[in-house]
Amino acid sequence: MPVILFLIDTSASMNQRSHLGTTYLDIAKGAVETFLKLRSRDPASRGDRYMLVSFEEAPAGIKAGWKDSHATFMTELKNLLAVGLTTFGQSLRTAFDLLNLNRLVSGIDNYGQGRNPFFLEPAIIVAITDGSKLTSTSGVQDELHLPLTTPLPGSELTKEPFRWDQRLFSLVLRIPGHASLEPEPLGGVPPDASPVTPMCEVTGGRSYSVFSQRMLNQCLESLVQKIQSGVVINFEKTGPDPAEDGPVEVKCGPQPWHSCHKLIYVRPNPKTGVPVGHWPIPESFWPDQNSPTLPPRMAHPQVRFSCVDSEPMVVDKVPFDKYELEPSPLTQYILERKSPHTCWQVFVSNSAKYGDLGQPFGYLKASTALNCVNLFVMPYNYPVVLPLLDDLIRVHKFKPTVKWRQSFETYLKTMPPYFITPLRKALRMMGAPNLLAENMEYGLSYSVVSYLKKLSQQAKVEADRVCALVGKKPGPEGGSKLRSRGSAFSLAHRKDFAQLLQSITGDGPALPLESNPKEFSGFQLAVLNKALKPQGLRNPYDIPREHLLDQLSRMRRNLVNAGVCVLRGQDQDQLHSVPIAQMGNYQDFLKQCPAPLREADPDQPKRLHTFGNPFKLDKKAMMVDEADEFVTGTQGKGKRPGEPSSPAGGGAPKRRRCMSPLLRPGRAYTPPNKTPPRVPDNLSSVENHVGHLEADRTPDTEPSPGPESAASSPHLPKNHLDVDEEEQPQEPTRENGQSNEEEPSVGGEEDEQVAPRYPSPNQLKKMRKEEGQELNTELRVLITKEIRKPGRRYEKIFYLLKQIQGSLETRLIFLQNIIKEAARFKKRVLIEQLENFLEEIHLRANSMNHLDGF
Repeated sequence: MPVILFLIDTSASMNQRSHLGTTYLDIAKGAVETFLKLRSRDPASRGDRYMLVSFEEAPAGIKAGWKDSHATFMTELKNLLAVGLTTFGQSLRTAFDLLNLNRLVSGIDNYGQGRNPFFLEPAIIVAITDGSKLTSTSGVQDELHLPLTTPLPGSELTKEPFRWDQRLFSLVLRIPGHASLEPEPLGGVPPDASPVTPMCEVTGGRSYSVFSQRMLNQCLESLVQKIQSGVVINFEKTGPDPAEDGPVEVKCGPQPWHSCHKLIYVRPNPKTGVPVGHWPIPESFWPDQNSPTLPPRMAHPQVRFSCVDSEPMVVDKVPFDKYELEPSPLTQYILERKSPHTCWQVFVSNSAKYGDLGQPFGYLKASTALNCVNLFVMPYNYPVVLPLLDDLIRVHKFKPTVKWRQSFETYLKTMPPYFITPLRKALRMMGAPNLLAENMEYGLSYSVVSYLKKLSQQAKVEADRVCALVGKKPGPEGGSKLRSRGSAFSLAHRKDFAQLLQSITGDGPALPLESNPKEFSGFQLAVLNKALKPQGLRNPYDIPREHLLDQLSRMRRNLVNAGVCVLRGQDQDQLHSVPIAQMGNYQDFLKQCPAPLREADPDQPKRLHTFGNPFKLDKKAMMVDEADEFVTGTQGKGKRPGEPSSPAGGGAPKRRRCMSPLLRPGRAYTPPNKTPPRVPDNLSSVENHVGHLEADRTPDTEPSPGPESAASSPHLPKNHLDVDEEEQPQEPTRENGQSNEEEPSVGGEEDEQVAPRYPSPNQLKKMRKEEGQELNTELRVLITKEIRKPGRRYEKIFYLLKQIQGSLETRLIFLQNIIKEAARFKKRVLIEQLENFLEEIHLRANSMNHLDGF
């Protein structure tokens, strides 16, 4: 999901007009709208997030942030005014801090554990300014300086204020006030010479010097093409230049391809839309278990490449990552060599325990078609580990020898500890999950881990605070200051208010007023109409001519309605008058509302604030399923033709988890006093009393004892439901808990019979299966709730997993569904533990099958 942040210059110099007759601020607003139209042509723009920051002081300068809608963005864009100073540095730092609000909470930077290019949040800052002098309250500045101090927690972990997936592009408006008679130069748009240009180049972007509307449109089309998912890396040459074949002119000094500051494209997975990768880029330091802090990292990793030709290595079943380089002098030089079958190894300085250059973690290689250059990221020190893994697959058949294990352990000592997790995943994908011990250290000390957790909590609080302040502007004084009389009543509440009013107007004698009134500066009378300016009424000649009639009508209403304590500044119907354009602006209304109270039951689905329907539930939090406990409708869709139907008339649906006491084990059924009818005639009425019965009963079944004999018989077995199918031939006198011997009926009617008291073994088996499915459904709901909870306490999940009912296949399918659910919430540690649990179930099943074979 790309983030596009527009940084608009709102200094007073943006009021200057071009030869088109519009101000620079109007041109900037039009440029933003044109950019949105051009971007909307791309189907990938559906996931874009737009933000707006002006040159005002934070947080008032943040016009549209993380939680603001697109409508709010457009409204704030139209309402921008060009007032104030050119505080470019301070506003740019505000923009970077706004982009970095959630990075520590999500752990996307992965401090101290390698840089994962596939963990990114691509962002582009489009700054539109006039390129005038940088001014602030302290004076005029010749260079762009960003404030060093910031309230964002964790900013000290990175040396620069930006990150490697954030780039700055600047549109510097140089459109003259008078139309030029010279024709416009054709070709590309040159960079600007303003102090903003070096900052753009440092982040991997660039600046554009715009002299006309045509050049502005050209720049906007170029910017739309710059929205790519990727990260910026510094590539620097180490060692001598490559040996050239044949006589080639030798160039002395540094060449442009020796050092390049370019982007590598991180393509998202076409199925999921999320980038997928395996191996990180190493850190520029060796992790120390005893270090209490982490050294600050540079925003862009310094990757060194050696020009010594090497053979590219790829082993089957061993994963690797492939990233395409942005066109640059380095890619041009590699493609001109026309060597698609050789590669240059890449290093990160100080990444190894010993040695300055470190070990290779990948290589640069031209594509076979010689149309691009790719960066292959492999396991750390891949020339050593890949042959070992190849021998493990081809020679040892995943049964390593002692010598192989010694070589592998020697390699592990030279590998940075944070490569253990990706290496373990790669071995699991290969089919050798037990080569690495579970208790291996990850390389971060306890103090560093606790410090990062503390920073994450602080960043969450700061993010909530900033998001709450966005859009809440301190409004101007909308009321008239009045004098408070302390604890006394208002003058309008006095009984002699009419006489007092006559004394003020001079129509009656003067009345004494309270002396020494107390004045409160903070006491104001709110004016309902915000557009109405307070009037002192000291001099009637100060009232404008066009406001005379309105002012006179207000004064008349205030005098006529003297019995009301609050003075009316407008009509009653104007109280609820809202412009049509603002009627649907529900987001601004929510910002002004106080924070809602927490839910009494946190497990209840969160209610979605939807304009016009506040009772709509959030569908994402409900997780409704056919077998879930939220289902309340009739469950008769999947009935077989031979099964008994529900009572006539439809009635209320049968409740789940409410087994009839007549069907519980150990309970014998007592028939009613009157003689029951035949089973084939009224099968549904018998089902109401007994439950699940066989529908193929015939009238030839022998009658059962009457209620007296059934109630008083002490020889009935304890639990008739425990009879299995295999035990039936051993007890011919009993079938489903009913005697096969003829017994006289109480009513004397031998041609009638009563319903059997107990279900058959087949139905008993079916009932147990349904109970097991119902229990598994409840377990799935409980486990899903535990997965959604934050934290890494998974004991309850595995306790619930041990209670799964059913066959081995049923348990495996249930566990695979739980693993998919954990993958939705990116619970990596839980997924590893669940996969180990799945392997244990397989091992147990194999051992049981092996014992059964004997």
